[in-house]
Amino acid sequence: MLGGGVSGYTREEVAQRAGVDPEYLDRLVELGILTPAGGDGFSPGDALRARWLQSLERAGVPLEGLAAAVRDGVLSFSFLDVGAYDRFAGLSGTTFQQLSAQTGIPLELLLVVRETFGFAEPRPEDTVHHNELSVVPLLQLQLSEGFRPVVIERWLRVYGDSLRRIAEAEAGWWNSEVEMALVASGMTEGEMLQAQADLGSQMTPLIEEVLLAIYHGQQEHTWSQVFVEHVEGALEAAGLYRRLERPPAMCFLDLTGYTRLTEERGDAAAAELAARLAGLVRRSALEHDGTPVKWLGDGVMFYFRAPGAAVVAAVEMVEVVGRQGLPPAHVGIHAGPVVVQDGDYFGRTVNLAARMAEYARPGEVVVSQEVVDATQGGPVTFTEIGPVELKGVPGTLRLYIARRHP
Repeated sequence: MLGGGVSGYTREEVAQRAGVDPEYLDRLVELGILTPAGGDGFSPGDALRARWLQSLERAGVPLEGLAAAVRDGVLSFSFLDVGAYDRFAGLSGTTFQQLSAQTGIPLELLLVVRETFGFAEPRPEDTVHHNELSVVPLLQLQLSEGFRPVVIERWLRVYGDSLRRIAEAEAGWWNSEVEMALVASGMTEGEMLQAQADLGSQMTPLIEEVLLAIYHGQQEHTWSQVFVEHVEGALEAAGLYRRLERPPAMCFLDLTGYTRLTEERGDAAAAELAARLAGLVRRSALEHDGTPVKWLGDGVMFYFRAPGAAVVAAVEMVEVVGRQGLPPAHVGIHAGPVVVQDGDYFGRTVNLAARMAEYARPGEVVVSQEVVDATQGGPVTFTEIGPVELKGVPGTLRLYIARRHP
């Protein structure tokens, strides 16, 4: 018996939410896979069951076999009635084409919303999910304020890609720490599915609180960076921003191909690589009076009291990373004033160093004119690569490649 839960949908309503024909529901009821209350009272879980079961059947799994497995107690889909699955909204009954006509949002932009939610690009005549409708008010506001559709699309895809990686990481530890552990304890597959769903109902609200808290923290950090840069720009425009005689330096070291490695070999291999990188570069930084500020997955952010020491340390770090068989590192260093808050560093100096690291090619240490001016002697030479335009930075910068003396 799989119906369960609080009834609330008619046959037609649950068919619409599941995206199936009402006759398909009748078939599931005949097979005993769905058991509506009072003959025509379906639960929210029934809509999800019908949707997923149709996908299984289309993949070649016979419904009769599923029904037999349920009758024999081998499988149970009753776990879909727990609260954790309420978040998986059904279909709305409105197509993407209709929604575009109703709201004025370009159809091409609405189709991207489906991809953001993790599914394949839909056709204009496909039906919009209820949770996809939650994106519409923000899209309307952005467009009314003059946001370019290409910028909105980029933002949507960043959200989708970032949250996909979070969801996949969750699924990984959920499988290893919950599902496999329950099976190892002696549970059948059906018992395991129910038990994991009950735990998921307890854990999911806590996970969402954590996600939101981290997101707010990241917002504060990013908005603080933007605020500091606005202040620095205003002071510079007013002639009130003085160059420091002995400025500190910010240094970013990134690994080449880290994202591709993560996709090919998984998060565990990427985490091991990041741990090896941390151990290798920390010593070089500390030996030259540098401080690792934070680890960024594919790289490290450092603060150095002296630009010359930063350059020497960076050259050493690139060399040691290469000798240890890791993907080649690339580094950007800029010198100038920085703002410190809660142990982190903000300002134009930080932003420029990060952009320079992005610009550097594998094995290169790219530094700014300010770093060259503040570096006296030492075991390195600088080769100018000319005025360079960096992404998100107005104008051009004189940049140099730092190398160890031959």
